[in-house]
Amino acid sequence: MGGLVIDWCNFSAAKYAVMRWHYSKRMPAPPRACIGVWENNIFIGTIIFSRGASAGIGSPYKLSNTECVELTRVALGKHEEQVSRILSIAIKKLKRKCPPLRLIVSYADPWQGHMGKIYQAGNWIYTGQTAPAIVYFDESGKEIHNRSIGVTGYRKQFGVMKKTRTPDELQKTVRPPKYRYLYPLDSAMRKRILLLSRPYPSAHVV
Repeated sequence: MGGLVIDWCNFSAAKYAVMRWHYSKRMPAPPRACIGVWENNIFIGTIIFSRGASAGIGSPYKLSNTECVELTRVALGKHEEQVSRILSIAIKKLKRKCPPLRLIVSYADPWQGHMGKIYQAGNWIYTGQTAPAIVYFDESGKEIHNRSIGVTGYRKQFGVMKKTRTPDELQKTVRPPKYRYLYPLDSAMRKRILLLSRPYPSAHVV
């Protein structure tokens, strides 16, 4: 059977796609939902939803963590189908499995040359930019996630206190704001989010 197939995949397949086709080369922290993508019987990538970097991702929209999720990875190799259609099918599959979900949040990173064209093509709602981000790198130039940094040299990670690097030991860089896009999953949420809507950014308007 050929054509496009979008279905749940395991951690190993998702990690393979992220390491091969996503600029971060890093899996998002759990909990996460991993959806695989196949074209003509060939595995070409994954779509991953998770809670992202913020523990209270839904709080700005008065939603609980079971009602709001972040689209954290779109890791695709060479493909024929439009990414916006792949994403649309993946969202429908996620919604069927998680009926309480009402909103998906995602970010486009201009540092990576992205402004959110796939979200614009899928009629996501643009709501502005985040604050600039402080990013840390170690001696080898590897980016160190904020969850792995502690002012005192220790930080609780997934309920366990662990030794970490401190900000003074690392090189600090300030990255530009990201573009924020929202995808409501029901009509009431869409009506609420539309109040936050702004014109889509373009290559000439930031």
